[in-house]
Amino acid sequence: MKNTKTLFFALAFFMAATFSAFAQIQAPAPSPAATVSQVVGFTKINIDYSSPAVKGRKIFGEIEKYGVTWRAGANNQTVIEFSTPVSVGGKNLRAGKYSIFMTPMESGDWMVHLNGKAASIFAYMKDGKIDEEAVAKDDAVALKGMTTRGGNTERLQYHISAEDNKVAKVTMAWEGVMVSFMVDTQVEQKMEGFKSVF
Repeated sequence: MKNTKTLFFALAFFMAATFSAFAQIQAPAPSPAATVSQVVGFTKINIDYSSPAVKGRKIFGEIEKYGVTWRAGANNQTVIEFSTPVSVGGKNLRAGKYSIFMTPMESGDWMVHLNGKAASIFAYMKDGKIDEEAVAKDDAVALKGMTTRGGNTERLQYHISAEDNKVAKVTMAWEGVMVSFMVDTQVEQKMEGFKSVF
């Protein structure tokens, strides 16, 4: 009888420990974290983002409304980082981190925003909507991204192409849309700066 009780308690303890271990296991994230990096000229460009899937849904025009600025990813803000000063859309940007926001458009090119505070899009919520004026106020730069439609990218992706190793092409692709913008890493200016030092 004593052995039966001991066996029962040992089995109960084992089951409780097993249940506790399973309870702590987390399912894979629906929008897994992703990173892409590329050195262009003297500049390392890095993008940290979350990668949601389409999963049969209509994303642009329904889940993400046209004309409403979007976080250009999922979960936390999408962040692009430049290791040196660069130029985007004709504006000089300091080295550092910027959030990428995008404004989807039903036709024509989408607007790309590099947020100078590296803030979350949710910092711009007012009365349940994105305060577009506040977003624009904190833009380090806003420019029209080269937008192409067609194809089907199931999971959101960012790509950085080194192009001529002076100007990088940054592209976001998801569902049936690709949006690109160029980043001038200012190789010539940096070379001139090096010459003046030596």
